[in-house]
Amino acid sequence: MRGRATFFLIAAMVPAMAFAAPQTALGIFDGWGAFREASVPRCYALAAPSATIGTPQIKGYASVGYWPKSRIRGQFYVRLSRERAPGRELRLTVGSRRFILTGNGIHGWASDARMDAAIIAAMRSAPSMSVESSTASGRAIADTYRLRGAATAIDAAALGCASIR
Repeated sequence: MRGRATFFLIAAMVPAMAFAAPQTALGIFDGWGAFREASVPRCYALAAPSATIGTPQIKGYASVGYWPKSRIRGQFYVRLSRERAPGRELRLTVGSRRFILTGNGIHGWASDARMDAAIIAAMRSAPSMSVESSTASGRAIADTYRLRGAATAIDAAALGCASIR
């Protein structure tokens, strides 16, 4: 029953447009879920923050996605719980590794495929990760994610789209 409850928790945080296409749950692994959308086609691992500084204004999440028809594999993405100010740095800390993400507003992603790979490698061995920046008023944005189950969810998403060409 725990898996089902976690699925609905994760499903509740995904933006409505992500559910526009029918999706299949590939598995729930602690706080991370893996999903496939056959119509796109794409697969992704997804989690909600386990902690957030301040009151979230948006449902934040972190994901690792696969779009086989576009030859995109293991692309890291984060949606912040609050909008960051233009020009403010977006820092991702995974264990002892630090990355400066690119993006705008509530969106953040790795600057290239090498950074995606480094982030995913760090996620596989770290207990948690956090994304930090600040709002236009100078308030801190900090979303923290537990990484237990992340590696399994990422692998399930990769396998879910492995046969699509």
